[in-house]
Amino acid sequence: MQVMVTFRRVRSTKGLREHAEEKVQHAVRFLHRPIEAHVILTVEKQRHIAEVQVAGSHLTLTATEVTGDLYSAIDLAATKLERQAKKQMAKYKDHKGNNQLPTTPPAADGRRGGALIHTQRIAVKPMSIDEAVLQLKLIKNDFLLFKNAATDTLSVVYRRKDGNYGLIEPEPS
Repeated sequence: MQVMVTFRRVRSTKGLREHAEEKVQHAVRFLHRPIEAHVILTVEKQRHIAEVQVAGSHLTLTATEVTGDLYSAIDLAATKLERQAKKQMAKYKDHKGNNQLPTTPPAADGRRGGALIHTQRIAVKPMSIDEAVLQLKLIKNDFLLFKNAATDTLSVVYRRKDGNYGLIEPEPS
């Protein structure tokens, strides 16, 4: 990221320039893709003004601070900028959502732990595979548990992503 520092009515010093660049680099670390930053340092009588403008992808942040010392004005403006960047990134993540699957830590005995979210009790009816597919077409779920009339075992018929149907049958052991 490119940081430009402009001095207005104040003598340019290497220390002020490095301090401003360092603080701005630190403040924008929360942004996804910051493109450039422009720091304007101004002195008007006893007022020391630091104005920071950061342009990022689809975003522009601005922070201005007025104090009696130029270094503290830079620090306070960078703090404001950091707070704005955090807020914007939180909004972005809330809007976009977290695309990762939730992970649960493994339990002490080696199995995956987690909370039981939903329990549903259903009556298992004996039917043929063709009847089960017809029932699955009528309900909103992606699968149906039924008792296979031909084999007298519990089976599952499910809707595949390609639009076809699949069947899960237990294998006798």
